[in-house]
Amino acid sequence: MTEAASARRSALSWPWAVGIDAVLVIVFAAIGRASHEHSVDALGVLETAWPFLTGLAVGWLVLRAWKAPAAPLRTGAPLVVITVVLGMILRVVSGGTTAVAFIIVATVTLFVFLLGWRGIAALVVRARARR
Repeated sequence: MTEAASARRSALSWPWAVGIDAVLVIVFAAIGRASHEHSVDALGVLETAWPFLTGLAVGWLVLRAWKAPAAPLRTGAPLVVITVVLGMILRVVSGGTTAVAFIIVATVTLFVFLLGWRGIAALVVRARARR
């Protein structure tokens, strides 16, 4: 393993990465509920978030994301795709809607959230490695 790969791997343990991802999916759901004037109580937010949390969990398993939890391209990008696709499918199956605008907003938001923190983590690791 290269020094850079070792640094990326040790930058953040996978339980922390799972937690960050889950919190960001919940934040996405809360923002969506608030912007559509729905209640932002815990039960309502979880009702909105569960399809995406399920997609996120499946993504983690399929990608074996624990091997590189903070990798933006290897883990983050495909995780966004899996989370959004499965989240939308589960929404439809459970009686929810998936308007094109919602799919676009969900994709962009989860892309920024799930790739964003990984990109910041990669920059921090790179800066620390230069010292």
